Amino acid sequence: MQATTERDSHYDHLEQMSIKDILQNINKEDQTVPLAVEKAIPQIEKLATAVAAKMKAGGRLFYIGAGTSGRLGVLDASECPPTFGVPFDWVVGIIAGGDSAIRKAVEYAEDDINQAWKDLLAYDITDKDVVVGIAASGTTPYVIGGLKAANENNIITGCVVCNAGSAVAAEAKYPIEVVTGPEFVTGSTRMKAGTAQKLVLNMLSTSVMIQLGRVKGNKMVDMQLTNHKLVDRGIRMVMNETGLDEDTAANLLRKQGSVRKAVNFYQQNINN
Repeated sequence: MQATTERDSHYDHLEQMSIKDILQNINKEDQTVPLAVEKAIPQIEKLATAVAAKMKAGGRLFYIGAGTSGRLGVLDASECPPTFGVPFDWVVGIIAGGDSAIRKAVEYAEDDINQAWKDLLAYDITDKDVVVGIAASGTTPYVIGGLKAANENNIITGCVVCNAGSAVAAEAKYPIEVVTGPEFVTGSTRMKAGTAQKLVLNMLSTSVMIQLGRVKGNKMVDMQLTNHKLVDRGIRMVMNETGLDEDTAANLLRKQGSVRKAVNFYQQNINN
């Protein structure tokens, strides 16, 4: 049976459309994506719960994927340290073909069924960790092989796919299936499917990091202060939490290095 992501677009003669029509029709299709994600929330909850439990016990989260899916995993992983102040190796994104494949496609890298496990072994993966395969089609050999090997080594597995009843989902202990349907450009899964995967990964990593205590109230109190915008945001956060004026808050933040540490230092000294 043909995967829904590979079925013909609902639109034809795209080259004859005006730019306005193209944009409106893409947007019309994109509006269906959050609704598809909503249907998968029970599945997302199960995987997030399992990941949070493993990470609270000292485990790590690994994403494996190829092409757009692999890049989205690398993106989500790379954003966790600056956003939540976690070590760079807590969430790891691995893409078929290696890091060079982030910028340039590596031919047939996704077809190697054994390579994902080799890539995971380079990180000394253990049964404390979780492996999540990302594959819009749900048929990527690289991902299937990685999940299968992880299962054989008693490692919790999950996936994010955009077709129902796929081989990847069958291999994952905690499958997430977001059925996004045909793409505006037939088979171009960087579009709706990619958007769905990004939304799911946002939900997964953010919910896990909140469970790990990396958010206070609704603030990123452990974010890395790596540019002026983030420093200014951090100063405002310290001011709001402590009632200090801007200059005092800025000095405290600079000395302590993070919003959490600055607020804790202030509260400890006030109480004393």
